Amino acid sequence: MQISRTPRIGVPALSEWITGGALIDELAAPAGPSRTQVDSVRFEPGARTRWHRHPLGQVLVVTDGTALVQRRGGAVETVHTGDSVRIEAGEWHWHGATPDGAMTHLAIEELPEDGSTAEFGDAVTDAEYGAGAGHTDTAGAEAGSAEPEPPMSRVIVMDQKLPEPLATHRVEIRRITIAPGYAAGLHVHNGPVFGSIETGSAVYQIEGEPAVVLGPGDVFHEPEGVRIARFDAEQDGVTFLGYFLLADGVNAELVFPDAD
Repeated sequence: MQISRTPRIGVPALSEWITGGALIDELAAPAGPSRTQVDSVRFEPGARTRWHRHPLGQVLVVTDGTALVQRRGGAVETVHTGDSVRIEAGEWHWHGATPDGAMTHLAIEELPEDGSTAEFGDAVTDAEYGAGAGHTDTAGAEAGSAEPEPPMSRVIVMDQKLPEPLATHRVEIRRITIAPGYAAGLHVHNGPVFGSIETGSAVYQIEGEPAVVLGPGDVFHEPEGVRIARFDAEQDGVTFLGYFLLADGVNAELVFPDAD
């Protein structure tokens, strides 16, 4: 057992990791058989990480202030003191403070046996950050103290490139409902499909990639000819809109190949 009672002085985060200022206070480092790493990270107002992903995932626990967090393809979420966020293995995401307030969170993760750490990608653009930073959260606010919501807002929730030019002559939109606990099974589409969850939740997985849980407002892309390993409704079932991009004279087809 090791007890640390003295005040700690955080180390500034590298600019390769963070946009803005942040201090990292290492609380636990992998030692012996343990591969658990725990850091307390304090973000200055407006500071946020780059897009990144962890080999075995990560858990964030907000200990002070309000955080913004987003996974690739999802909306920017507001997370308050005491809230926690579980990030799946290999899931691209970012997190940081709001524009007008500092934020501190615990970052807890298990490192792989080879010692590999997070992979960092592009910086979070001002437009991406602003999609959540401009949101006024009224939880716990006094009546009349929150600023009015704008009459209209536009947020890009997905910008998906296709592998090759597609002559799309029509788009077929289907509202699909899957019963609670039902697994759609391994399947392949004959054209690209985009979807948006309306209600409920589902486990979604492209074969060979990590599984993610989709909830209301989340969007997804099922590429043409790619094996979709899972689209399994959770216990609340799921309803979503599916957008099928179709060439001239082509009808949407769904193939259920035998699993290898």
